[in-house]
Amino acid sequence: MDKQRLVQTAQALVADKKGILAADESGVTIKRRFDSINVESTEKTRLDYREMLFRTAGVSDFISGVILFDETIRQEGADGTPLVKVLTGQGMIPGIKVDKGTIPLPSAPDELVTEGLDGLRDRLNEYVELGAGFTKWRAVINIADDTPTPYGLNANAHSLARFAALSQEAGLVPIVEPEVLRDGGHSIERCFEVTEETLREVLDQLARQKVFLVGMLLEPS
Repeated sequence: MDKQRLVQTAQALVADKKGILAADESGVTIKRRFDSINVESTEKTRLDYREMLFRTAGVSDFISGVILFDETIRQEGADGTPLVKVLTGQGMIPGIKVDKGTIPLPSAPDELVTEGLDGLRDRLNEYVELGAGFTKWRAVINIADDTPTPYGLNANAHSLARFAALSQEAGLVPIVEPEVLRDGGHSIERCFEVTEETLREVLDQLARQKVFLVGMLLEPS
């Protein structure tokens, strides 16, 4: 693990007055957005849309890094330049979403767990070769009368920490995203309580799995 490189990348991603652009919409999500403006969602239209964003003049004055989808990190622009090189040429760091979405948690179908750990080490090494500098993994925590349970929190926190450890092993800065959904009829006090419990569990798992905290980003809800 090159800790100095991880720190440099993490600091560049949170540079003053800059943000990270999430261009990692799934096929379903981007189709819904294109449908709203009567544009067919094809590989070409998705490429044209994202290339337009990436080539915007002066974009790096405001954007430090861009989270890509697996399709996008492999694409080339209209002039044959890989989109990863378009981003680095603009002064932005390419990143990649590596989780594979949520499924019901076994034995707790009212809770969700994020998939994607199987084969992750090999995928991360490939993304490094493709030019990625950071990764992202999102866990989803729902608030209800009986959820989240300690089991649900532990399962998601463990996955987040394992993802983070594997990312750093590959030389990539992980963005750890335990998203506590605010939707529902619960109180703001209940939301605070669940968020605190979630962050405590995530930080505990990060420590247990020896994640280098200075070389990662935490994106709480």
